[in-house]
Amino acid sequence: MKLASLKAGGRDGTLVVVSRDLSRCRPVPEVAPTLQAALDRWAEAAPRLEEACRALNADPAAGQPFDQTAAASPLPRAYQWADGSAYVNHVELVRKARGAEMPPSFWTDPLMYQGASDGFLAPTDPIPAASEEWGIDFEAEIAVITDDVPMGAGVEQAKDHIRLLMLVNDVSLRNLIPAELAKGFGFFQSKPASSFSPVAVTPDELGDAWDGGKVHLPLVSHLNGALFGKPNAGIDMTFDFPTLIAHVARTRSLVAGSIVGSGTVSNKLDGGPGKPVDQGGVGYSCLAELRTIETIDGGKPKTPFLRFGDRVRIELFDAAGVSVFGAIDQEVVKYEGA
Repeated sequence: MKLASLKAGGRDGTLVVVSRDLSRCRPVPEVAPTLQAALDRWAEAAPRLEEACRALNADPAAGQPFDQTAAASPLPRAYQWADGSAYVNHVELVRKARGAEMPPSFWTDPLMYQGASDGFLAPTDPIPAASEEWGIDFEAEIAVITDDVPMGAGVEQAKDHIRLLMLVNDVSLRNLIPAELAKGFGFFQSKPASSFSPVAVTPDELGDAWDGGKVHLPLVSHLNGALFGKPNAGIDMTFDFPTLIAHVARTRSLVAGSIVGSGTVSNKLDGGPGKPVDQGGVGYSCLAELRTIETIDGGKPKTPFLRFGDRVRIELFDAAGVSVFGAIDQEVVKYEGA
């Protein structure tokens, strides 16, 4: 089934079921007012939501038009947002460009940071930034939403707690990151609000493309209308989602509605760094990776970070070419203050 949160209805939005083709939706107040409320009692709510989805898909006249621009992120705010770096190829390249060694543990122990989850951007909201000098970048990722996960859950147990999947634009301010990391205390100012796809889907919506831990489909990014990247999310993913969830749960439990991200989707090419689409590669899911390869090849980056007026679009299509989650489609704008 496919679920979304319309912006109308307060900070947590209004839960709607969405048709498989993303054309129609229907509020389900008889089941739950918000997605978080549904996740809090998932065992009871899920069968009723599935029934509402089946009815919506069976009747072309049912429901109301689904306007993606009226959608908030599926969880407009969340109790937990933990983002991993499951594609270690991406980490290795970024570190190589700045001359940093790659610790062997990075291949066996996931990297993860705890992001701000008190408010997410809607999938078509602008990306606000006060200065282009901050090094504004997008990061195309996939994320899962869990129900309650007990502390100490192992990988196999964690797999059973994945309830929904969605896409992410994990915005990064690259030029603020080095000074923050140099303090030895992690990201904060350099990681502003993220945005998520208009729709969250249950794993069965992905069919054979979901193997229980990875999504085996290309994640497509466009920058100003031009194809920027189409790496396959199921390739070169060192740590799958159950592994990431188990990593988080090692020292704490996760409450229903926790979001765990994959990190920037990244593919190698013939065992080495990827290439741009126009050079026969699958491109990239962020500007930093392209700039890294430019630095490795030519000594310095050529591609600028995002500028005001630039537009990023992130989407994933099934084998038939149908958009699964809808599109994150955002323009970078100058923040002028409240």
